[in-house]
Amino acid sequence: MSYAVVFPGQGAQRPGMGQAFKEKYRAAAEVFEEADEALGFKLSDVIFNGTQEELMQTEITQPAILTVSIAVYRAVQEEIGEILKPVCMAGHSLGEYTAMVASGVLSLADCVRLVRLRGKLMQEAVPAGRGTMLAVIGMPLDEVMAVCKQAENGQVCSAANVNQPEQIVISGHTEAVARTEKIIKEQHRARTVPLRVSGPFHCSLMRPVAEKLKAEFEKLEWKNPLCPVVSNAEATLLRTVEDIRRALYEQTFSPVLWVQDVLRMKEAGAEKYIEMGPGSVLSGLIRKILKGNTPVSVSSPEDIEKAAEIIKG
Repeated sequence: MSYAVVFPGQGAQRPGMGQAFKEKYRAAAEVFEEADEALGFKLSDVIFNGTQEELMQTEITQPAILTVSIAVYRAVQEEIGEILKPVCMAGHSLGEYTAMVASGVLSLADCVRLVRLRGKLMQEAVPAGRGTMLAVIGMPLDEVMAVCKQAENGQVCSAANVNQPEQIVISGHTEAVARTEKIIKEQHRARTVPLRVSGPFHCSLMRPVAEKLKAEFEKLEWKNPLCPVVSNAEATLLRTVEDIRRALYEQTFSPVLWVQDVLRMKEAGAEKYIEMGPGSVLSGLIRKILKGNTPVSVSSPEDIEKAAEIIKG
């Protein structure tokens, strides 16, 4: 059976995540050891024993989720005794970097250092309180974008995540996002949910972050992926280092086109979807995008059996 593997982004973190995999699978334990060594501090200790507040720091959150997701991926391979061969992979925002490690594009050591820097730069890009994000539920993308444009007034406010056909996250200056929310509420057109984030991600305010990451890309060793990775920014299949580096650069300040990503994976031949890492948010989104499809989420060792049925087909 053909399948795609997907990896979660920021927001999936929770204290203790991945510890059961580390205790049961040598391959998973080695991932945590490698990440600790690459970063020069015990990230694993923060993941297993830290508080939710510690894990909420973006420069900790990003390497933590990536590390746990790769630990899960390698634990699955150890359990079933074979290298996974998905038709393609994808990840939501940070998860796209996880896909680069799983598909052999970047080493785990290089990528945990890279996403720690990414988290730090994203957190520092806009002064605290100057930017925010808001989920708009029950309104299609074109209508959300029209209201954003109406409310901008010289500031930034734009779509940041297209999670479902009518679940759009917007991002930008705090005042512009507030004006957008006011218009939506006045017209009774949708429900809005403020997000607890440290900055306005995936909008043009993140362009300086993209430039700094682009410079960092030059220092790393890149390889072509073992299987295509679907781009967040363009929903295209990435097969070369050149395309991957461009996509990761653009992803920083472009919306995550998750609906389009899922449809692209289906076009590429994916019949089933396996989410690997903490939580099951992406599985829920895929279920809503592809009615009748039942993704499998692997966030505990007990979940591997369900994934193995798909992988061994």
